Formats: sequence, C-alpha cells, structure tokens
Amino acid sequence: MFPTEDIKKLIEEGIPGATVEVTGDGYKYEAVVASDKFQGLNTMKQHQMVYAAVNHLITSGEIHALSLKTSVP
Repeated sequence: MFPTEDIKKLIEEGIPGATVEVTGDGYKYEAVVASDKFQGLNTMKQHQMVYAAVNHLITSGEIHALSLKTSVP
C-alpha cells in the first residue's frame, strides 16, 4: 500500500502551488487537484501534468489506478 500523503506530496512537488486531496485504499486512488497552472489547458493536458508527477509509481505497479479531477481555482 502506497500512502496517500506520499502521492499528495509528489503531486504538490510536481505542480507547485496546487491544492491536492488524495484518497485511496492502497490499490486504487483518486486525486482532486486545483491549480492556476491549469489555466487555458484542456482536461487531458491537466491530467498529463498530474500523471507526470506520479508516473513512476504507476509504471512500477506501486499504484494500480489513479483517477483524477482537475480544476482551476
């Protein structure tokens, strides 16, 4: 089980200034991320920014699934 706080920290480091909430059961996770850096970007680009911060966990299998909700504050 990968701690939700560690995922939150990785996203915050990858997108400085973002507001991040992460929930999960150790297998599947959900992240709600709001950032000014998403301004002008479509949902796909916003999600790509978040996935870039945690992709190594997904490819290594430490995280099986991460669903995202992104927005501009």
